[in-house]
Amino acid sequence: MKLSHIFALAITFTLASTTVTFAQSSEEKTEITASTKTISPKVKGITCSSDLKTISANVQKLEGVNACVPGKTGPTTQFEIAFNPALVSEQDIFTAIQNTAGCEDPNDRPYKVKQ
Repeated sequence: MKLSHIFALAITFTLASTTVTFAQSSEEKTEITASTKTISPKVKGITCSSDLKTISANVQKLEGVNACVPGKTGPTTQFEIAFNPALVSEQDIFTAIQNTAGCEDPNDRPYKVKQ
């Protein structure tokens, strides 16, 4: 595994094991605590490294997603995604993956999340 992928996975797991605290602005300061959750969805339909980059970029655009690290390209590719469940749901992430345009045909939506 490439050193950059190992480093990215280490950051993902570090983020997943910590608790993030957010402060609200009001007369009384109220703290909301939310933990980071990590999922590993398997995605079908990926044919090249460009697909991995495009899907990863689309998922990382979602508010609340901290990291999206793709695995090796194959018939089924697994992604490691760290996110804040208070800001984004698993279903939102799956929808972002499945709504990503294919690299061969921008009108095609070839990626399917295995559930």
